[in-house]
Amino acid sequence: MEVISNNKTGTNTVELEIKATAEEFENALQAAYTRRKKNIQIPGFRKGKATRKMIESRYGETFFFEDAVNGMYQKTVEDAIKYQKLEAVDIPDTKVDDVSRENGVTFKVTVTVKPEIEISGYKGLKVEKPVKTITDADVDAEIERIRNNNARIIDVTDRPAEKGDTVVFDFEGFKDGEPFEGGKGEKFNLELGSGRFIPGFEDQIVGKSIGEDFDVNVTFPEDYNAKELAGQAAVFKCKIHEIKGKELADLDDEFAKDVSEFDTLDEYKADVKTKLQEHADQHAESDLENAVSEELVKLVDAEIPQAMVENRVNDMLREWEYRNRYAGVTIKDYLNYTNLTMEQFRNTFKEPALAQVKLRLALEKIAEIENLEITDEEIEKQYDHYADQYKRTVEDVKKLISEDSLRQDLGVDKAFKFVRENAEVTEKAAGAEE
Repeated sequence: MEVISNNKTGTNTVELEIKATAEEFENALQAAYTRRKKNIQIPGFRKGKATRKMIESRYGETFFFEDAVNGMYQKTVEDAIKYQKLEAVDIPDTKVDDVSRENGVTFKVTVTVKPEIEISGYKGLKVEKPVKTITDADVDAEIERIRNNNARIIDVTDRPAEKGDTVVFDFEGFKDGEPFEGGKGEKFNLELGSGRFIPGFEDQIVGKSIGEDFDVNVTFPEDYNAKELAGQAAVFKCKIHEIKGKELADLDDEFAKDVSEFDTLDEYKADVKTKLQEHADQHAESDLENAVSEELVKLVDAEIPQAMVENRVNDMLREWEYRNRYAGVTIKDYLNYTNLTMEQFRNTFKEPALAQVKLRLALEKIAEIENLEITDEEIEKQYDHYADQYKRTVEDVKKLISEDSLRQDLGVDKAFKFVRENAEVTEKAAGAEE
């Protein structure tokens, strides 16, 4: 393989003219014959037994050319890109200029490459860290939530429904006096105050009693997913069959023993406060990291290849489907439910995808500028971590993740830590106004 020319044709594109030798082409022709011969039959020979020379004599010497060119294309182009030390992100165009036994094959390939960026000002980034100090009121609210979750459910027969009760009821919706699809339910369980139904619906059930027939008048939100109902007034005819209330445990030492490993309520409250503070601190650190990332992205002034954004969008779509796998929701299901097209759904990811691409490029450049080397020991430690995390052998992990890829990822992590440690952080109370 020889690279005849390397010409920059745009900010992030180059055109390579690549020549595969006659010997390389001959090897590709032989490989194409080996792949296809079992399906070729020539009169007088059993299927798959004809020699290459016989096949080419009957069908022409170019019979295997297309298969050979296709078979050698990927390795030839990959070798050329590696030889030229290009960081390719896409190959939008390829054409074959010449093919012959005598001269081999000449490709012209357009390669989109990773952009070169300049970045400065990443030391001493000014960022705010919203912090929260857990109060006794926060502890009381959390314990009340746990108390509600552990409440005993009792049948209520001596009073109307109250907020916090669960009602078992029938309902049927009507628009302009006609029932509409999806507006009917029987023996449906609804906790009043949960916000599961459209605004105003649950409030109108409060105060109603078992066996009572009543109407609920609502207007569907303008952004309601069923377009034929969005912004429309409707009447739901309802009847309650059961009311289930909650019987809360007394807030005492016995309650603490029931819901924790502690013997007293005071000990339990102290533990809840500690855990809430740990969670708040983690949240604050996450907010700080997001703030650092946002400031870094602002420092990137570069023409980002669209292919890099589209590739990241593809990754994000796969991640979305992976997160929703346990709920059994596919992207197709989601599109049907929301009435979105695939293009519209992809577009929702493009802005965050662009930011993530810029952040990655910034951190790679910072790692280079600051000479943040990754040691072999760090590489092996990360392989061990992945092996333990995914219950695989280190050897299996190494087959899945190349050392170069892992080294680059660790370099990015180290660069972010460097920027974070050198940032000028101002703490402010979470929720405080600017």
